Amino acid sequence: MGTETERKFRVTGTGWQNLADGGRHILQAYVALDDERQVRVRIIDRANALLTIKIGGAALSRAEFEYAIPLPDARALIGRCVGQPIAKTRFRVPAGRDLTWEIDRFEDRHDELVLAEIELPSEDAAFDRPDWLGEEVTGDPACYNAALARG
Repeated sequence: MGTETERKFRVTGTGWQNLADGGRHILQAYVALDDERQVRVRIIDRANALLTIKIGGAALSRAEFEYAIPLPDARALIGRCVGQPIAKTRFRVPAGRDLTWEIDRFEDRHDELVLAEIELPSEDAAFDRPDWLGEEVTGDPACYNAALARG
């Protein structure tokens, strides 16, 4: 079992764009979804697929299990999803000390939304906060992909 510890923020500036990689397109949907458990399928760059199980709601740390699955299976699961699929481009920005910001620029009905998250080795780990970060939304269920899929 893995544990994911991450902090999440709104992005308010564009300073990250010159530091980012080329990005990856992600189409994701939820196969099962409640306040404490999520089963998600992702297709990355229309070429690879992952099935992810997260347990722990919108907590700072939660259990995470992730597995590669065949692309045809992922397409079939997305066709049977709960809510609406989410499309986004994920960019990676180095954050120093072996940390990386993941910046999600959403598409379609959420196209004004840009969020940044950083996965940390522990809940009290220190990290630099760039000036393009806005309000912290860690623990705000409305800012998690699962909520975006519902509404």
